Amino acid sequence: MNIIIAVIVFGIIIAVHEFGHFIVAKKCGIKVNEFSIGMGPAIFKRQKGETLYSLRLFPIGGFCAMEGEDGDSSDERAFGNKPIPQRIAVLVAGAFMNLLLGLLLVILLTSMSERLISTKIATFSDNASSQQSGLKVDDNILKINGMRIFDANDIMYVLTTDTDGIVSMQVERDGKKVNLDNVKFELKPATDSSKQQIVFDFKVYSVKKTPISVIEHSFKSYASYARLIWISLIDLIRGKYGFNDLTGPVGIVSAIGSTISVQVSLIDKIRSLLSLGAFITINVGIFNLLPLPALDGGRIFCRLIEAVIRKKIKPEVEAIIHFAGLALLILLMVAVTFNDVAKLIVK
Repeated sequence: MNIIIAVIVFGIIIAVHEFGHFIVAKKCGIKVNEFSIGMGPAIFKRQKGETLYSLRLFPIGGFCAMEGEDGDSSDERAFGNKPIPQRIAVLVAGAFMNLLLGLLLVILLTSMSERLISTKIATFSDNASSQQSGLKVDDNILKINGMRIFDANDIMYVLTTDTDGIVSMQVERDGKKVNLDNVKFELKPATDSSKQQIVFDFKVYSVKKTPISVIEHSFKSYASYARLIWISLIDLIRGKYGFNDLTGPVGIVSAIGSTISVQVSLIDKIRSLLSLGAFITINVGIFNLLPLPALDGGRIFCRLIEAVIRKKIKPEVEAIIHFAGLALLILLMVAVTFNDVAKLIVK
């Protein structure tokens, strides 16, 4: 069941991504030879007009094969013969559709929530350190340690990643912005005894659910998701996270299994799956726009170079670059998969 659900999640995310390329290519008059979901041998094929539609055995990818995408073509409708803005639009469309799907999932998730949580302080625990160091009831938290706070999850993230229990905050108080430089929290031993974590000593207000509040909260949550993914990527580059912290398809299947095996109501399991699905599809959208070979971002970067030098990059040269990038990505995926399996064996 875990694998089936994972296949469905991956399949939807891949189909949405490739459909973005497909629909914009069609709108730009580019000839699409094949639109496929999955990789490997085809288990279903259907020719409709000039395009072959196929479903392939392995749900680990998909493609929208356009005429002249990776080589020269004399066809005036070939991808390589279209103006640069149209080619960039086609390349951006896949990631855009993933990001749009993420937004829709976040809106659905927010709509299903029993209550919406604000960033405005409602109460403090007895002898709360944060209250004694400057925070007050009805303070609306705007920033913590310089990071803008979009929703309550941001408060949780910043405070749980803090190490010394002292943070700077900017709050809105009586309509004015107030900066608090040394807000203190008590510390307690974390699960890892070598570390400590902050004790949350305040609670925030709930917000009445209305169509407007749901949309507003959804956009804030969406911004929080996207920023967290971007911060994690930067932290990975900086070395804050190591190879063992990476997770691939096997790890995601395990995460889905953990989500559906928890003894909670069905609606709570659906919420957790929607949250995980939103996180994955936003991640795919952002990652695909990185200017790396084999990714859409790498192809967009090549188009921008062509716009600057006013000369087309030789298709065979670009094909070699993207092939090398794809080979490295596959090696990384294989390594991460083995690492995920090793983690499961240890468990």
